[in-house]
Amino acid sequence: MKKTIVIGAGASGLLACISSLKQGRDVLLIEKNEKAGKKIYITGKGRCNVTNNKDISEFFDYIPRNKEFLYSSLYSFDNKMLINLLSQNGLKLKVERGNRVFPESDKASDVTKTLLKICKKYDNFSVIYNSPISDLIIENKEATGVILKNGRKYYADKVILSMGGKSYKATGSNGYGYKLLKKYSHSITKLSPGLVSLITKKDFSNLSGLTLKNVNVTLYENGKKICEKFGDLLFTHTGVSGPVILFLSLYIKENKSYSISIDFKPALDKNTLEQRLLNDFAKNSNKNVISAFDLLLPKNLARRLINESNIDISKKINQITKEERTILLNILKNFKLKIDSKGGFNEAIITMGGVDVKEINPKNMESKIIKRLHITGEMLDVYATTGGYNLQIAFSTGYAAGKE
Repeated sequence: MKKTIVIGAGASGLLACISSLKQGRDVLLIEKNEKAGKKIYITGKGRCNVTNNKDISEFFDYIPRNKEFLYSSLYSFDNKMLINLLSQNGLKLKVERGNRVFPESDKASDVTKTLLKICKKYDNFSVIYNSPISDLIIENKEATGVILKNGRKYYADKVILSMGGKSYKATGSNGYGYKLLKKYSHSITKLSPGLVSLITKKDFSNLSGLTLKNVNVTLYENGKKICEKFGDLLFTHTGVSGPVILFLSLYIKENKSYSISIDFKPALDKNTLEQRLLNDFAKNSNKNVISAFDLLLPKNLARRLINESNIDISKKINQITKEERTILLNILKNFKLKIDSKGGFNEAIITMGGVDVKEINPKNMESKIIKRLHITGEMLDVYATTGGYNLQIAFSTGYAAGKE
């Protein structure tokens, strides 16, 4: 019986096992941690957004990096196939806002348990934990096995690397897989944190924890508009986060100057918002300016924005000039913030960059440099926005690698 070794018991590694087992192969799964799916456990805030329920053809609109490379794997094992696989093995799923798919139990651990249960149905499956690898066994530019840090060697006809990226180091993703592949002549593109919070030049620690729903945020690079996103924003002790910010972080590169503009009231155009402001001012003309702003925004944010406008917070509304009203209107529709940097790998959801996909066969994830070596998931230079797309990429590339 032909043998496959899979390194890494994450999303892509577990699907690589399932795919290989279906081919009738003997499969050994090697995991450095004490259990499988450590990163799966923390995805979707511990609920695990396993995939998206959109038509697979729409997925490519949410993949900013190397989408063409993923056509074969995503169509060969798509979201519906994944949903069927999980459902048929006892995991009940539900679809939420934005077509995001979650376990009905809201427990990410149930996803890992289900995938392991599928693997354990096969007598030709085995797994060893607490076993980091130190090297590959390469003979005549072919992968024939792996060497563990404890010195033990395991041989196989096929080796699948599903070692993850550099994000969330606490889960074991330390980027060692990249170093290993670099040693064997693979090209690794620039690595940086992705789907991560942004650190602003201004201090917003007094607003930390405040979530704003349905705002529109525009990203500028050197003053030029790059992209915009509508959704929820969260203030943190170092800057801003939330779904809109995570999305925008994918477009931030090193050595460039970035800023964002927040429209706190995107549902109202400037004229409509100005009329609303005039009406609120008229009803509260003898009160302080903060009273009218409190009607539009959470109190602590309203206070902060008036301070940013350099208008005296205790000034009476009937003393506000037309110029000051214009300033307040602009701050509601176009609040600008300079970005200092992105958050680091420890809080990033994904790793941007990775193994150059030109060196990988898109049909089965086999290395074009080392035969019988397959590379999957976050190790590859591909990534998507939030919404279940990154996990589907991991599942699909893992499945492709496991097939003959």
